[in-house]
Amino acid sequence: MNGRFMRVIVFFDLPVGTAAERREYTRFRKGLVKDGFLMMQESVYCKLALNPTAANSIMAAVRARRPAAGLIQMLVVTEKQFSRMEFVLGEHHSQIIDDEERLVIL
Repeated sequence: MNGRFMRVIVFFDLPVGTAAERREYTRFRKGLVKDGFLMMQESVYCKLALNPTAANSIMAAVRARRPAAGLIQMLVVTEKQFSRMEFVLGEHHSQIIDDEERLVIL
């Protein structure tokens, strides 16, 4: 696996019930962004690593930043595996009424 680009994916579920927990959540999330992670979806961030050694140091930095409570999971995949990710989107439904019933005469 040496010489391959890799992705470090971080999944987290942190408590936000108290003001202190919200601060810890914000500190953790902003730290990920500052370190170059990109948000894939809410509570899922990823970062490109040049090789397994870089991926290990990225993961060590995430471990060092972890809050006292909550669950953080990390996954390392090759760029080839990451590129095979399938995106499944639901159909968008709109509630816009597009006829005269919407017409308001003042």
